[in-house]
Amino acid sequence: MSARKRYWLMKSEPTDFSIDDLERVGTEPWTGVRNYQARNFMRNGMQIGDGILFYHSNTQVPGIYGIAEVATEAYPDPTQFERKSKYHDEKATREEPRWFLVDVRFVRKLHAPISLEEIRQQADALGEEFALIRKGSRLSVLPVTAAQWKILLGLEQTS
Repeated sequence: MSARKRYWLMKSEPTDFSIDDLERVGTEPWTGVRNYQARNFMRNGMQIGDGILFYHSNTQVPGIYGIAEVATEAYPDPTQFERKSKYHDEKATREEPRWFLVDVRFVRKLHAPISLEEIRQQADALGEEFALIRKGSRLSVLPVTAAQWKILLGLEQTS
């Protein structure tokens, strides 16, 4: 019996990799995460089929731009072993990798982005444990509860 479906928010700078890029390629390894807590979410928490809110950061209108899903179980991020990669980690070995990733699969783009400002307006409903709007939180991979998922997708403009 499989465990219940989980939900996540994953941030990407659209100049590096956008929801349009994911739509074009279909499935992509989520490389380059170099934060232990975010790595642990991918390595220990994510399961195939989990829902992902695809968030564009460091852009004029930061926010949720699409939906994806976890496509694979976690496996070692190959960029940690590539000397020419900006994500190379000299302490990582193939026998003892330090960094893990999952592949993410495109589901759909939102009709219109859900801006960070709109998300902040739901702070009371989302709860103080929602890390995206908590001061000082800069994680690129965040857990989202089923209730938060429903609230956030309820903000989507369908017109």
